[in-house]
Amino acid sequence: MIKPNLWQKLAVVTAALMLMCCMALLALQMRANTRHEQEVVQRLSLGLAEHIAQRSELMDTSGMRDAAVRALFGQLMAVNPSVEVYLLDDQGRILGHDAPSGHLVRNKVDVAPLRRLLSGAPLPILGDDPRSAEGRKVFSAAPLIVQGRQAGYVYVVLVGEHRQMLADDLAAGSQWNTTWWSVVLVGGLGLFAGLVAFYWVTRPLRRLTRRIQAFDIDAPTPLPPPEPLRPGERDELVILEHAHAQMAQRLGEQWQQLRQQDLQRRELVANISHDLRTPLSSLHGYLETLALKDATLSPDERRRYLGIALAQSAKVGRLARALFELARLEHGEVRLEWEVFALPELLQDVLQKFELAAQARNQRLHAEFPPGLPLVRADLGLVERVLTNLLDNALRHAPEGGRIEVCLRATADSIEVSVADDGPGVAAALRAQLFQAPAALGARRGENGGLGLLIVQRIVQLHGRRIELRDSERGALFVFALPRAEPAA
Repeated sequence: MIKPNLWQKLAVVTAALMLMCCMALLALQMRANTRHEQEVVQRLSLGLAEHIAQRSELMDTSGMRDAAVRALFGQLMAVNPSVEVYLLDDQGRILGHDAPSGHLVRNKVDVAPLRRLLSGAPLPILGDDPRSAEGRKVFSAAPLIVQGRQAGYVYVVLVGEHRQMLADDLAAGSQWNTTWWSVVLVGGLGLFAGLVAFYWVTRPLRRLTRRIQAFDIDAPTPLPPPEPLRPGERDELVILEHAHAQMAQRLGEQWQQLRQQDLQRRELVANISHDLRTPLSSLHGYLETLALKDATLSPDERRRYLGIALAQSAKVGRLARALFELARLEHGEVRLEWEVFALPELLQDVLQKFELAAQARNQRLHAEFPPGLPLVRADLGLVERVLTNLLDNALRHAPEGGRIEVCLRATADSIEVSVADDGPGVAAALRAQLFQAPAALGARRGENGGLGLLIVQRIVQLHGRRIELRDSERGALFVFALPRAEPAA
């Protein structure tokens, strides 16, 4: 469920307040119109009761003159059916009227409104309707004076029963029209408020939709990192937008990595193809020479050509094995066979394999490690391959008469191995891609096509460690670590 945020809630509340205000204004306007109409009617007929009281003898010392009252009231109501005339005593009791039988509901009228009217209070003033149990209507009133004293009141209801019925009939139609237009107005305002609320509620969703549509994974510039969420953020749309921004950024980074890996793979294939073409061309050339000139070649020449062809064939074989080994390492087909062994002993065995090659170039191999070095827990065969590749790389890059040093050092949870030579080192521009592409080694990639360092990196990564090229005063310095069999006490 999507919860509205503060602005969306504010839009809904504002729309509801607008509807309430419109309905309240409509009710106030209707009430004001009713009071205005009552005031007009009462003000126009304010002197009607006084005129009746002064022009007619309705009472004498003996009491109410019934015949005169009924005759006068009948004439007045016949002339003006909208009014009803009543004769009241001082207490408001109805003494005389001309209402049809059964229409008179009250026999007494509250005289307080009459006194307020006679005292000049602001209009309109409503009095009791004798023909209604609870109704109140505008009226005209005047005291009835008999022989100098007040004997009662002439009470004239200005909106009589007959007029009220006609007004109700007309008001029903008017009220229906008013109700209809009110419904239309309220519906229109409700629709407007709903559209406003819908706009504010769906605004973040539309913004997210546009961002998703505009997302281009091949964009040349990486996407900026998303802004962090506010503490305690509960708006699902904001959280969704932040999650999409994180996803888009990760997809962009992963896509760039895939493109970079694909580029490196293409370069690797091109470099390996070049390294394969050279020995294969040489092998083919010498074999073709032996086939065409076999009868004219001396035994020494034949042996020399065959030796060169065999050497080129061995080079192709070594390169093929390196490619196969790298493919197995990169596709997770290699499973480590964990063993506990002494790393100095393995190092001595590997150094012996390179003694003849080092002597041929007058190079010196030197190993340094403290006594009592802890055992390591690793794959012995793969660690031997790491040392072999690093020493082979050092011998090829060290000058004649140079020095190659291998040092072992114990740390808290590892045995650190460093292989250093006094060659030209690695250029700063090639350091970032040294363990990514054999092209970083340039023309001197060696017999395995420059794959040795890639193989070393994959093997060290399988052991949960990393290899790095550190700064050195001379030559190159490669350092990696292997896990100890027992952690330091």
